[in-house]
Amino acid sequence: MVAAALVFAVVAFVTAWPGNDDEPQRSAATTPAETETGEDSVEPQPTTETEPPAPPKVEVARIDIRGGAVAGGPKTIEVVKGDAVRIVVTADAADEIHLHGYDISRSAAPGQPARFRFKADAEGAFEIESHVAEDAGLDALVARLVVAPS
Repeated sequence: MVAAALVFAVVAFVTAWPGNDDEPQRSAATTPAETETGEDSVEPQPTTETEPPAPPKVEVARIDIRGGAVAGGPKTIEVVKGDAVRIVVTADAADEIHLHGYDISRSAAPGQPARFRFKADAEGAFEIESHVAEDAGLDALVARLVVAPS
């Protein structure tokens, strides 16, 4: 039995031996240096993830009505057709603010601003007016929205 174990060990050693020391040992897998490069091969390009462009920042036009008058006078808000428009009107008294041409009305009150949010899809100049000032016979112009062609 000892002799059989010794024969088995010698056979296993010879079978597992890599061979001649002059030849480099090769594995089944190829290394990058051994990969064939020719005209048909394509070098892998590094992938870079690009972030999607940030949405355009929307300017918010802020208007403050104090004592029935626009602080600093009526504003001119200029945009281009297709732009997103944001207008916030604060007031120290209850008011109804109307954007002519777009026919949008919003209520304003202390602590509750009138918020306009829409797409500028009509070109031209449009007045934003205070109905309270208009009813009182005062200058009702709060701002002028100017929408230029795109």
